Amino acid sequence: MKLLRLARRLLGQRLFDRLMKMTFYGQFVAGEDQESIRPLIQHNRAFGVGSILDYGVEEDLTPEEAERKEMESCTSASERDGHGTSKREKQFQAHRAFGDRRDGVVSARTYFYASEAKCDSHMETFLRCIEASGGASEDGFSAIKLTALGRPQFLLQFSDVLTKWRRFFHQMAAEQGKAGLAAMDTKLEVAALQESVVKMGIASRMEIENWFTVETLGVSGTLDLLDWGSLIDSRTELSRHLVVPNMQTGQLEPLLSRFTEEEERQMTRMLQRMDVLAKKASEVGVRLMVDAEQTYFQPAISRLTLEMQRRFNVERPLIFNTYQCYLKDTYDNVTLDVELARREGWCFGAKLVRGAYMAQERARALEIGYEDPINPTYEATNAMYHRCLNYVLEELKHNARAAVMVASHNEDTVRFTLCRMEELGLHPADCQVYFGQLLGMCDQISFPLGQAGYPVYKYVPYGPVMEVLPYLSRRALENSGVMKGAQREWQLLWQELKRRLRTGSLFHRQA
Repeated sequence: MKLLRLARRLLGQRLFDRLMKMTFYGQFVAGEDQESIRPLIQHNRAFGVGSILDYGVEEDLTPEEAERKEMESCTSASERDGHGTSKREKQFQAHRAFGDRRDGVVSARTYFYASEAKCDSHMETFLRCIEASGGASEDGFSAIKLTALGRPQFLLQFSDVLTKWRRFFHQMAAEQGKAGLAAMDTKLEVAALQESVVKMGIASRMEIENWFTVETLGVSGTLDLLDWGSLIDSRTELSRHLVVPNMQTGQLEPLLSRFTEEEERQMTRMLQRMDVLAKKASEVGVRLMVDAEQTYFQPAISRLTLEMQRRFNVERPLIFNTYQCYLKDTYDNVTLDVELARREGWCFGAKLVRGAYMAQERARALEIGYEDPINPTYEATNAMYHRCLNYVLEELKHNARAAVMVASHNEDTVRFTLCRMEELGLHPADCQVYFGQLLGMCDQISFPLGQAGYPVYKYVPYGPVMEVLPYLSRRALENSGVMKGAQREWQLLWQELKRRLRTGSLFHRQA
């Protein structure tokens, strides 16, 4: 970013814009507005490559500004006023050292909460991208980030709730001698669970028996993690009374934190914005991918995405959840969500990625003191990706209404997918398996796939040159190999800078 700003100041805006369009900008950004990107979209479509439009404008905040916004937006009113301490686990609290969520992240956009009006503005931008994607093709995609749509404090608190409730399930499983089983294989004996809950003083025996009825759990006498998760569904009266043991103090604490009236309104508006976007996507026939984010937000993001899927994935997979395969628990999450879709009868839709926040996540876990959520090695992440992908492809073989986006620049992963599709009889024309890459990257993968008839898409960022500089600086860091191919253009740029410095013509231009 410093280099780009210096070049702009030395060259002046007009020449800087022209040179950017010959180098970074021309490589990774389609154009300044939806009209100017139309030729590129049409060109890609001619080769069988679709477009996922992405308005690439980002706020150019200093690290100090980003940190201040993050701390203000991730802390509750009572915590800010000093009237209460956070009862969230430290993983789900804001920490000043990691307030700038851009630090160490090169392949994902970051949104910082400013106001409800700014969230409305982000929603309008997403709506324009959805509408444009619907107009560009009959089979379009669009992507959204939930941190753009509301105050992140809600995501932190909800993620804390979901994580504590799942951990409580595994604690009960360990007491029943069922520790270490795969998520879908872990089943609690209801009778033993009732005894444990009564002994802990969480509720009376009569109250507990009302929780676990034939209507809610069937007649098996056991409950699994999906049954357990349904107990804190916002639609149940039970959710208001649940408590969990604090792992540090051993004391029982309310599972659901109380919000102020204003925090309740902000949470409601976030859900309303999600609803507006999903309805627009449904109206124009565009699939909506909800991007994954940091692990301290992700449980809430995934749960809210599942709620959207329940409502909108009735006839086809309209809403796609994103799974980051560098995380240790990704396979469990994929298998649980596939099973939930089967039970409830909606269409499963997934985007599989390796993940964008590895360095930041590792550093945060080490510094704050919780288990590193990332797979230990690159090879383990590849194995996780292929394991999850294989499971989903097996589901697609038996379920024509499910779909997956293989969002990967890894040639081995693409080859693996093509081989498994052939073995399972999954045909490109069925449009159950999609491929996705970024504009300016891996054209050697995207265009042959498109010409061979596979559904493949490019993320197509667009926006004014100066306003997409944060995006461009990340792309440059992420793609040092690609940028070596542009080395000649940068040499020419600096030669022009030095010539202007020598002749004195540089400072006669308007900056």
